[in-house]
Amino acid sequence: MLKKFLILCCLAQLFAACATVPVTGRRGIHLVPQSEMTQMSLASYQKLIEDSTLSKNSAEVRRLQTVGQRLADATESFLRESGAPIEGYQWEYNLIESDQANAFCMPGGKIGVYTGILPIAQNDAGLAVVMGHEIAHAIAKHGNERMSQAMIVEMGGQALSVALRNQPGLTQSIFKQSYGLAGKTGVLLPYSRLHETEADRIGMIIMARAGYDPRETVAFWERMSAGKETRQLGFLSTHPSPWKRIEAIQSYMPEALSHYSPR
Repeated sequence: MLKKFLILCCLAQLFAACATVPVTGRRGIHLVPQSEMTQMSLASYQKLIEDSTLSKNSAEVRRLQTVGQRLADATESFLRESGAPIEGYQWEYNLIESDQANAFCMPGGKIGVYTGILPIAQNDAGLAVVMGHEIAHAIAKHGNERMSQAMIVEMGGQALSVALRNQPGLTQSIFKQSYGLAGKTGVLLPYSRLHETEADRIGMIIMARAGYDPRETVAFWERMSAGKETRQLGFLSTHPSPWKRIEAIQSYMPEALSHYSPR
């Protein structure tokens, strides 16, 4: 009876921890309170920025900040209209000198774009594809979901406060891996194909609402997939095959275009 009771308690905890992904309506397990995710991400983000070389190319930095602010405004408007909570977003955009064709968005709206992806982005709309995709991961709480999955595997799903007290090193390691901050080549716990597909779909809506043509998404992923060297980097880890991805993107295009008004 005790065993059954404990199982029921665990199931109840998991059910209570479920949250709905915008647009898709899928429910995912989020064991870590979002306030804690934001706090942990801020510390990791600050350390990453301190250890990185920020770009001194004023034109590219200004372009990043302009595109980023338009996407941030569109994201907050989208979340309000969707009835989703806007939890402590304080947007920040940094261009990091690196050969990596990669980018990230942390909980709370801290965005980093590596200069290695700029030649692939090519223009403002291409940059909006990259940043919108990463923002989509953040607002869908994919990082929380995969950290929760890792905690279930490694720690039996114990509460974050208990995990930090009993195994702080492992907990911090799981967090860094979940957000791609634990290695030189990006994500170590890659987003699943499901997460990538959701991020593509949501990201297209965000960029469209910000006034960027979502049809640029197809051209971007064609360029991203063209070079063999890019296939090994974190931004393509476990992503759907290029042509399946483009087929899926094209199927989402009418939905994205319904949000698009050129500026």
